[in-house]
Amino acid sequence: MGSALAKESVNGSSPQQKKTGLGDLPESCVASVLMNLDPKDICNFAKLNKAFHGASSADFVWESKLPSNYQQIIQKMVDEDDKNINNPVYSCKKDIYASLSRFNSIDDGTKVWLDKTTGGICMAISAKGLSITGIDDRRYWNHIPTDESRFSTVAYLQQIWWFEINGEVDFPFPEGTYSVFFRVQLGRTMKKFGRRLCNTEQIHGWNMKPVHFQLSTSEGQRTVSQCFLEGPGQWLHYHVGDFVVKNSEGPTQLKFSMMQIDCTHTKGGLCVDSVVIYPSCFKERLKRF
Repeated sequence: MGSALAKESVNGSSPQQKKTGLGDLPESCVASVLMNLDPKDICNFAKLNKAFHGASSADFVWESKLPSNYQQIIQKMVDEDDKNINNPVYSCKKDIYASLSRFNSIDDGTKVWLDKTTGGICMAISAKGLSITGIDDRRYWNHIPTDESRFSTVAYLQQIWWFEINGEVDFPFPEGTYSVFFRVQLGRTMKKFGRRLCNTEQIHGWNMKPVHFQLSTSEGQRTVSQCFLEGPGQWLHYHVGDFVVKNSEGPTQLKFSMMQIDCTHTKGGLCVDSVVIYPSCFKERLKRF
């Protein structure tokens, strides 16, 4: 009996079946699975084998990670760029995702990027992109260099009676809820012998009256709030308000401000970095009041 089995094996009438593995899965099936993963996980799984590598580049996988109106956002970036010079060319949706995930300058004072965790659009407007009362008079304001800002400089207020900062945004935000913050710091920081130090000598006037914030949108949404500035030497995000985008087919227009216009006393010693607009899921992490 043993010789018969051996003979049958030699004659190949009972060959061993080939083992199957992940590499044998169709790319379309793998891509359908990858759609449900985060972008970071998709990139990690792409290293498994050829099937996963090919599926990880499928357009419908990355389109599911893009904002619904990503084409308008890309067009906004192109319009703000030199019209016919170095305009981006994308060969696939993965390239679009990679491009949006970087800090994209849409003018001299604004950066836009796609948050990889939430998939939401974020924006930062530098102090130079804001309208600041008295900014051209060096008796009041100066632009100082720093490595603590993504814009490399901040506006520093020495002393002023009328404090007012205004900003406007016209951008095709995807549908969702967003929060607006001013990123400011009491005191001027510097580095000495590798240590971060904060000069607080010029801080004054902020404990006498609160700062007022306002936010309005082209759809009629409006919020007003106020608070005292605090925390010398700390970059803090002061919550201006929230707005909701229900229709992403066109741009949303925002107006926002930060002011303390009681002229009974001067105020100074304040660094203004930027205004940031984040998906509201960031709010609990950033807001001050």
